[in-house]
Amino acid sequence: MLSLLGRDVIMKRTIEGMIEAGEPLIRQATDALRLYHQAKAAGAPEQEVERLRLCAESLYQAVADYQLRALGEPGSTRH
Repeated sequence: MLSLLGRDVIMKRTIEGMIEAGEPLIRQATDALRLYHQAKAAGAPEQEVERLRLCAESLYQAVADYQLRALGEPGSTRH
């Protein structure tokens, strides 16, 4: 049986690996959010701002789903 410290080390390694594996997706989501805010601040057309918002929202949901699945939890429903 693993000691409590041993479990913490394994969990930390698992979480670190999950973050590293999901890093490109996290970067995409962060970039999309930045583009959304830039477009909004620049007064871009409403349709473009909304498109960028939806893209950023979708990418952040993908990050959350990936992280949940990596931890063995169900993500949001996939269609």
